[in-house]
Formats: sequence, structure tokens, C-alpha cells
Amino acid sequence: MSNLLRKGRLSSARRDVVKFTSSALIDKKILKHIIEINKAHVLMLVECNILSKDYGCKILKALSNLHGSIKLFSNMEDGHMVVEEKIIEATGQDIGGNLNLAKSRNDQVTTAIRMELREEIIRLIETLVDLQEKMLHLANKHLFTIVPGYTHLQPAQPITFAHYIVAQFDALQRTILRLQETFDNVNLCPMGACALATTSFPINRERVSELLGFNEVLENSVDAVTARDFLLEVMAELTILAVDVTRFVEDLEIWSTMEFGIVELPDGFASTSSIMPQKKNPDILEVIRARISLVLGNYTGSATVLMSLPSTYNMDFQEITPKLWQSIDTVDDCLSMLAKIVSNLIIKSIALDKHSLSFLSATELANLLVRNYEIPFRTSHRIVGIIVKRLLEDGKSFRDLTVELVSEVAKQVLGHYIPLKAKEISNIMDLSRIVESYNVKGGPAPEEVKRMMKARFETISKTETWISEKKNKLSMAYRRLENCITEILSSC
Repeated sequence: MSNLLRKGRLSSARRDVVKFTSSALIDKKILKHIIEINKAHVLMLVECNILSKDYGCKILKALSNLHGSIKLFSNMEDGHMVVEEKIIEATGQDIGGNLNLAKSRNDQVTTAIRMELREEIIRLIETLVDLQEKMLHLANKHLFTIVPGYTHLQPAQPITFAHYIVAQFDALQRTILRLQETFDNVNLCPMGACALATTSFPINRERVSELLGFNEVLENSVDAVTARDFLLEVMAELTILAVDVTRFVEDLEIWSTMEFGIVELPDGFASTSSIMPQKKNPDILEVIRARISLVLGNYTGSATVLMSLPSTYNMDFQEITPKLWQSIDTVDDCLSMLAKIVSNLIIKSIALDKHSLSFLSATELANLLVRNYEIPFRTSHRIVGIIVKRLLEDGKSFRDLTVELVSEVAKQVLGHYIPLKAKEISNIMDLSRIVESYNVKGGPAPEEVKRMMKARFETISKTETWISEKKNKLSMAYRRLENCITEILSSC
């Protein structure tokens, strides 16, 4: 435990209280950023003539020697105090005791979280892009693979598997766009806000922000130490992503059943029953579905903790940070596994041989009656509904449709026969022909899906450029900081 803050207002802390309130283990994830923040802050203090160059050089040298040498344990207060203790040990109280001059743990901790979170956002987007690429490669193999589209889990209209996969791609892309926007909200620097009211020392907040690679300063000092909405923003986006992913996973699980038989997991991604030898269980899909759903609980729990807190810093904050990291790691792991599943998924168009799926052509019969015989759609809808009912009552499929049956029902509804041709019936039984006719923008016609896929590959390229730009900017900032430190140390 730290005694740095226990020699003035307070006497020694109880060990059990320190262990109970400690964030040291949580701070392992942001320890490198704590050190970088201290480097930038001390450098700024020297540049502003607030701290002597001699003292600053000794502190900076000690900070540079810290990387990889600090171990954090649950009996320590937090990573911030451990770093300060190490610097005082290395330089003495007279010099190292100035490390926290003109700053606070309040602005430092939220800055460190933001620094880690912006890297995590980039990593998440990289994982999403990897999954998207594998989706498009799978879609490219199945531009002409007809599968049933469902509403209410009932066979509805024919689509292609490629068309379905592009829909899943687009859902992921919206999360990427949200994360990119949030990145800019995260990449704001609270340093210099201190505890809540800045400081009477003439610090340069913009300089620290620049050295740490932030876009700009988070200006209002109260807001700077209070704001945790950026955490909730990311967790909310991960929750939306979880909703999208669990829908995709649920589709795959349902479609992998013998009743649907549309997809199949390779043996390496499945398990069997301990008692029923015929089983091929999609355990991996169920684990993804359950595990990624837990991010909703983390979001809800974090929002609950933050509700009704007073402004500025509260220790409650440290209880939500682990939930953020857990959510990110969980999502990243699930997306990585899902990408492997997508790369190996087996698609079985043989499912369309089932009699029940022959009724996928029913809507097109209604369209045909409107298009060729000028029957109002609501009337043609009624005619086809009666036809479907009769076929089902007779134990038949839509493939048993005849000109005579259509004419008979049409006469019953319209009062007269229609000159329907057998060729018209055979045309609407060809699901490939139907899908090709769905060539409206965004439809499942193969040529339209090709167009959409080309645009999606371009989208991936733009996202990869964004990733590269953000990585380069952060890397340049860290190099600039180290170069400034090297320069000042060489002059001491």
C-alpha cells in the first residue's frame, strides 16, 4: 500500500480497506499510458519553466527506466501511486516529489483510459474488417446459390446466400461507422484539468495533448474529470453489435438443423451428443451467442453505476472500467471465432428440393396476374391465397400448380376465366429466374449483388486507410514524445 498520501491529513490505511478499494490490478491495462502521461506532463512543466530542467531530466530518465519493471498487486492502491513511488525511490523526495505537480489522478486516469480505449477501438475495427472480408469472399462463392428468405420463420421469397451475407456485412459496417465517430469523442485530452479546477501554475494543456497524440483538449475542467459518457458510448455500440451478431448466429444455428438444412458447420466446429450418436451440435454458435450477449449486462451495469453520481470524480468510476475492457475482449474473441466459421461454412442449396419451399413462388404468381392480366394486386393476392389453401388441403406443393386450378379460382373470384398459359406457370417455378427479376437496387439479383459487393470491397479499403492513418498518427505522437525526451536528456 502507498504511504505517500498518508503523512498529512490521514494516518495509515487499513490493509483490508486498501485491498477492497484497490484498482492496481485493473490499472495493469493502462500502466504504459500512465508512464507516457507523466513523461509528457513533466516535459511540459520544464518547457513552461514550472519545473527546473535539472529536476525534469532526472524524473524523465527515471520514467524511461520504468517500462516493464513495475509489478502491480492487489495490496497496492493503484498504478498511479506506484509509478510516483518508483520515481521518488529513484530520484528522492525533493525531485520525484514534483511528479504530481499541476496534475491529479483525476485527470490522469481518464486520460490513460482514453489512450487505451482509442487503441482498442482500432483493434476492434480491424477485427470487424477481417470478418467482413471473409463474408465477402463467402458471398462471392454463392452469388447464384438460391436459399429461402424467411419472415416470421416462415418461407417467404427466394434470395441468394450472397445477398443474405451482404446484409450481415452492412450491419457490421454501421458499427464500424459508429466506432469511428466515437473514436473522435474518445480522442480528447483531459490532462490539465487536475482534480476539477485546473491549477494556478501556467501549464500548457495543448502541449500535453499534442505529445500524447490527442486531437485536442477536452476543455472544461469539470467536464474533463466527470465525463464517462465515452465509455458508455463504446459499450452501447458493442451492445448494438451484439444484437446484430446474435441474429446472424441464430440464423446459422437454425439453418444448420436437419429441418432447414441450409448450412452446415465443418466437423471441427461442431460436437456430438454423449448419448445420441446422430447429433451434430453447433456448440460454437451457442457459446458465441451467449458470450457476446453478456456485453448488454456490462452496459446496463455501467449505466446504472453512473446514474445519479455528482459531478467530478467519484470512486464509482473505477468499477465500470473493467466492464469496458471485458466487453471489448469478449466481442473481439467472438468476432475472431465467427470469422473462422464464416471461412469454413458449408452452404447447401439442396434445401430447395423440399416441397414446403415450393411456395416461395407464390408472390410471383400474384405479380404475374397483376402484370399480365391487369388484376388488382389485392385481388390477385386473394386468388393465390385460395390456390395455396387448396393445394395444402390436398397435400400438394406449389409444383402441382396447374393452369386449370388457377383459371378455376380466378373464375370464382373474378367471375370470368383468364387465358393463363402453361409457360407462365413454368416460368414462375424457376426460382433462379425469380431472383434474377429482383434487380431493384439492393435486391438479390446476382448482378445487383455483384455491384453491392464491389462497393463493399471499396468500403473495406476506406476503412483500412482510416485504420492506417490513426495508427500512424498515434505512432508519430509517441515517437515525437520520445524524441523530445531524448533531446532534453542529451542537453542536461
